[in-house]
Amino acid sequence: MFLRSVEILPKKDTDLSRYPFTISALKNLHRLEFKTNVTFLVGENGSGKSTLLEAVAYQCGFNTAGGGRNNTYEVDASQSALGDHLRLSWLPKVTDGFFLRAETFYHFASHIDTMPSSLRFYGGQSLHEQSHGEAFLSLFKHRFGKKAIYLLDEPEAALSPARQLSLLRIIKDLEKEAQFIIATHSPILLGYPDAQILNFDSQPVGEIQYEDTLHYILTRRFLENRKAVLRELFSDE
Repeated sequence: MFLRSVEILPKKDTDLSRYPFTISALKNLHRLEFKTNVTFLVGENGSGKSTLLEAVAYQCGFNTAGGGRNNTYEVDASQSALGDHLRLSWLPKVTDGFFLRAETFYHFASHIDTMPSSLRFYGGQSLHEQSHGEAFLSLFKHRFGKKAIYLLDEPEAALSPARQLSLLRIIKDLEKEAQFIIATHSPILLGYPDAQILNFDSQPVGEIQYEDTLHYILTRRFLENRKAVLRELFSDE
């Protein structure tokens, strides 16, 4: 494990009544410790998990639009609002890694196309010439390696359930010599064995067991009682 903890340290002139400190989880968060090489950030949309992950990417020197330290391109609204208020604690510090931001992956793929010599790190084929899911897996298989930190923001966005399992296998192959911090809504990814899960729906942010996550509870309920759940959902009463 390389990144041991993050601390939120607002500057003296910071207006805490403005974004991103209007997010409850971030307003009440002072320090997070990472206890395993695989950590998941869970919570509803807007709970702050992606904002924190983006800030970690900023402090790592990664492009906050997606990419590593050497990927220079810009995407509107990809600047980190929290990045300057974060302090990272490393042991040891690593400089290699990648930030996957699912919503701007198209722009990253276009950026890679401007550097043909880099395609060998992504399977030797333009990411635009592959399906969205295939492109994600090409990135995971060919770009990811050891002694690095990987920050993944909703990687399941382009992955079928079968390919989510493929991602779990890739993580398993690298886990002993790489660190993963993943913001996700996927109950499949969350099922990774012995991972640390941090719940951004609780105040303060704290650890939660897999079976206690809302993602697991709702998915299990739906799969086991689909007709009853849909009947309740569609009821006008």
